[in-house]
Amino acid sequence: MEPFNPSESLTKTRQLMTIHKEGYTSLALCILFIAIINALAHFYLPELVWLRYALYTLSFVLFIIILQFFRSPNISVSQHDSHIVCPADGKVVVIEETDETEFLKDRRIQVSIFMSPINVHVNRYPLSGVVKFSKYHPGKFLVAWHPKSSTENERTTVVVENKNGVQVLFRQIAGALARRIVCYSKEGENVEQGSQFGFIKFGSRVDLFLPIGTEIKVNLNQVVKGGKTIIAELKS
Repeated sequence: MEPFNPSESLTKTRQLMTIHKEGYTSLALCILFIAIINALAHFYLPELVWLRYALYTLSFVLFIIILQFFRSPNISVSQHDSHIVCPADGKVVVIEETDETEFLKDRRIQVSIFMSPINVHVNRYPLSGVVKFSKYHPGKFLVAWHPKSSTENERTTVVVENKNGVQVLFRQIAGALARRIVCYSKEGENVEQGSQFGFIKFGSRVDLFLPIGTEIKVNLNQVVKGGKTIIAELKS
């Protein structure tokens, strides 16, 4: 048996998991808040030892929650021209035909992934190609599973066209808790399947609008992984 090497173990952990850049400010504010609350408790309530230890415990739990929320695992993506990979961690909540009225203006298969607060909130490109459209829309903050959230909530719409001329539209949608959508997509840029295109803070939803005839590879209520799960396969 090989001896345990703490340095090697730490290096492997860093390679597997990092903190997303969108979390730096939130983590700094969390640490500042924890420091102030605990300093005040230590100064003004020195005799209430049980309360101070309760605050220490709650502070630790809060820090761990914020830390895990902004985790950004380093994953390897198996790129494939005909595959649509999952854009986010979560659960499939919608698979249905619908009319896409913002950009494509045709009949599509909609697949929606709901992201809970405990999921990784990195968003990834479902296919490689050129960004043809990217637009932010201010809006409401209905719960993410509300039928009108896709068209009335704060959201960002992105369209990528692959080398075969197939266009796929996907949309980041804010929810009741998620009030901060970050999207890095810029029209005209070349993007790679599985690379990051954005981040949604504190849960929400991502919609995919796929061409009619696309073979869907997932089921309703299936748990999926961003950059890993194959959502669908485009027809040849």
